[in-house]
Order: sequence, then C-alpha cells, then structure tokens
Amino acid sequence: MDLRDTILEEHSKAQTARIVKWIGNNQSRFDELFKIFLNDEYRVVQRAAWPLSECVVDHPALINKHFTKLLQNLRKPGHHDAVKRNTVRLLQFVTIPKKFHGDLMDLCFTYIADPKEKVGVKAFALTVLGNLCDAYPEIRNEIKLLIEDRWEHETAAFRVRARQFM
Repeated sequence: MDLRDTILEEHSKAQTARIVKWIGNNQSRFDELFKIFLNDEYRVVQRAAWPLSECVVDHPALINKHFTKLLQNLRKPGHHDAVKRNTVRLLQFVTIPKKFHGDLMDLCFTYIADPKEKVGVKAFALTVLGNLCDAYPEIRNEIKLLIEDRWEHETAAFRVRARQFM
C-alpha cells in the first residue's frame, strides 16, 4: 500500500478503517504514518491525523517512541483543527511518560482557557487532565476553577465532559 496515496484517495471513516487495519500493530507501518503526519503537506497531514489517532486507540504502545515529536508538533502554531483534535484525543488512551506531564498539562490548560479553541480539543484536553489527576490531585481544583470560569461561554458538549470534575 502506498500510504500517502491512500490517505489522499478518500477521507472517510471506511478509508480510515482500512488504513488502521493495514497498519495493525506494525511499528514500522505506524512510523511511516507518523512521518507523514509530521512532515507532509497540509491536506495530507490533516487526513493522516484520524487514522493516527485510531491506531493509537487500538495499539497505544505504537506512539511511545514518538512522544517528544508528538508534543513538539502540538506546540506548533497553525495546525488544522483535525491535527490538534486527534492528537489530544489519542493522548486520552495512553500512559504518558512522566517527563511530558508538565508540558502536556500546560497545553491542556491553555486549550481549555482559549475561547477560540474548538470544543473537541477542549473536551479531550479535559479528559487528559482528568487522567493526570491521579498523579497530580492538586490540579483538580485548578481544573474546576477553569471550568467554572468558562462554563457560561461553552457548548453543551464541553459541559458534559466537564461534569466529571464538578
């Protein structure tokens, strides 16, 4: 399979499923997808984000060697919403190495506080922070304060996810 061509061929749930099935638990195939996700043209990167996220949901260990680059990429400005959304989404399903906790918490708090950020990114950021509360129970109060501050300005989808902290 020419992965890049397959990504460009069609952007659908069925195509994403085909890509995820082809990659399976194969690290080298996943690495190829990750390389495309980081380095290709805007449209290809956008479309690669969905299967990347789905691969990690199915096989969380595939992302382990890529954490540094994944978080560096997340900090770059100007990404399509799909890149941010799918990156933060996949982070809900993995054990995040301790050395990335601080940076990731900072990113998630920033996403939630940003009135211009998309609700999907905010909802997934809440879950990532919730997962980190086990290791850092003191952040629970900060999350609650941020939710209370944003409550009146957010969508129903955000509120549903935020209720776990209230």
